[in-house]
Amino acid sequence: MHPAPSPPDSLCLLRTSALGDVTHVVPLLRTLQQAWPQARLTWIIGKLEHRLLGDIAGVEFVVFDKARGLGGMRAVRRQLAGRRFDALLHLQVALRANLLSLAVRARRRIGYDRARAKDLHGLFVNERIAARSGEHVLDAMASFLEPLGLRQTEVRWDIPIPDEAEAWAAAQLPAGAPTLLLSPCSSHVLRNWRPERYAAVADHAARALGMRVALTGGPGADERAMGDAIRAQMRSEPLDLIGKDTLKRALALYRRAAVVLTPDAGPMHMANAVGAKVLGLHAASNPQRSGPYSDRRWCVDRYDAAARRFLGKPAADIPWGTKIEYPGVMDLVTVDDAIERLEALARDRGIA
Repeated sequence: MHPAPSPPDSLCLLRTSALGDVTHVVPLLRTLQQAWPQARLTWIIGKLEHRLLGDIAGVEFVVFDKARGLGGMRAVRRQLAGRRFDALLHLQVALRANLLSLAVRARRRIGYDRARAKDLHGLFVNERIAARSGEHVLDAMASFLEPLGLRQTEVRWDIPIPDEAEAWAAAQLPAGAPTLLLSPCSSHVLRNWRPERYAAVADHAARALGMRVALTGGPGADERAMGDAIRAQMRSEPLDLIGKDTLKRALALYRRAAVVLTPDAGPMHMANAVGAKVLGLHAASNPQRSGPYSDRRWCVDRYDAAARRFLGKPAADIPWGTKIEYPGVMDLVTVDDAIERLEALARDRGIA
């Protein structure tokens, strides 16, 4: 470790995607702001992710549009031309991010340890974080502070939510019945649950627990198709908000919900960041590594069963962070599993 003898003048963070991962970076950012309020902080971030976090005060955001390919990289290079930073925190190991890091001139280039690096990451850094296993993704991000002489002792997000988003969410979910909010889609389709299983849990919430049920999701065709399939299988009628919210409105919705039901996806971590209770569905991924950071009590965890079924060994014997994304893996999560966790959460919150 190389503790900084004095606060740095400027730091650059590079983490462009995805929504869940950039959410995990925010507590690191808050620690830097609290420790070194005078330091100039620059964050190279993806275009979509900027819509979620780009109004955080005290940060210069440099937006990378990956859809533009090399043109997007050149735009970042132009924006940073002639500048030098005291340190780069290179928080992403994918080849595109490694190449993008060449736009950043920095004396110290801090990256991942060898075990977690890939795509030639080591060629683009000159320092590495400590090698550890068994960490949550958020804690791995926080360890980038250690070479700077800092430690993250508090996890704080405080992601801004505009008044417009709060008002819209209040109009959709007025005070009264507690809400089960379904965000059923992951960008990794093999992490998605079957629509008839979502429907069964949603009907149980409505009929047995007296909960209001709402569907959320982006405007994409896959999310629309999933929402339609869930509605077709339900006996009760949910509030359908798919394609109607923005990322900021989604944060406001999550904050008003009694529970958010979701697979391992960006909305899981966004919901956790605003204090929502999350019923996460895990088989393809390990909730201890990538579940809702603040409270994983309500998650269904079938990761070990997935490791035994698809990899032939218990989860304890496979590398930390292994994704088990095989067709049918999420079928290991049953309706009864999800209802049991939902009812336990309802009792804890005085809903039932």
